[in-house]
Amino acid sequence: MRGDGPILWRCGPSPGPSPRKRGEGKTGRLEGHTTWIQSLQDDAEPRGLAVIVIHSLAHAVAALTAAARADRPIVLASAPDAGSYVGPGWFGALVVAAREAVPGARFSALLDCGDDVGAALAAIRSEIEAVVFTGRTDVARRLADIAGQHGVRLETERPTVALDLGAEFFAGEEILERRCAELLWRSR
Repeated sequence: MRGDGPILWRCGPSPGPSPRKRGEGKTGRLEGHTTWIQSLQDDAEPRGLAVIVIHSLAHAVAALTAAARADRPIVLASAPDAGSYVGPGWFGALVVAAREAVPGARFSALLDCGDDVGAALAAIRSEIEAVVFTGRTDVARRLADIAGQHGVRLETERPTVALDLGAEFFAGEEILERRCAELLWRSR
């Protein structure tokens, strides 16, 4: 089998526990790992970086419009585990469309894949800017190496969310923008 072929994952129940080295198999933070959000916040203005969870293109455009008007950088984050059900193709296309709709906005994008290794690998291969993987630490180390080769940042913890627009899924553009603007002005 060539090295660039498809990756096949065995499905179904495990035949039993696999032998692990000490410290493997636990979830948690990688040692010496500065989170991507921390590095962005270090570069941001003193008031910090707002993480806004989006569920649609309308959410992304509203958040970016409010951020551009407030002259604030933000993070557009997917819902928890969204990498498993919307996939990196949809999320990547949403980010591109939002960037085109609001070219003056300063933002970063984060796709949450939960503990789904396949979704995280797909997001890395799609070169989504940053990916959250909350699975086992030994797997996260391997994914971090692969992500680094693709210029993708792998996070092992979900960031603190400032606003989740899920409750306003069907809200109009004006309401969405107002919610985001209120958050950004309140946190000045």
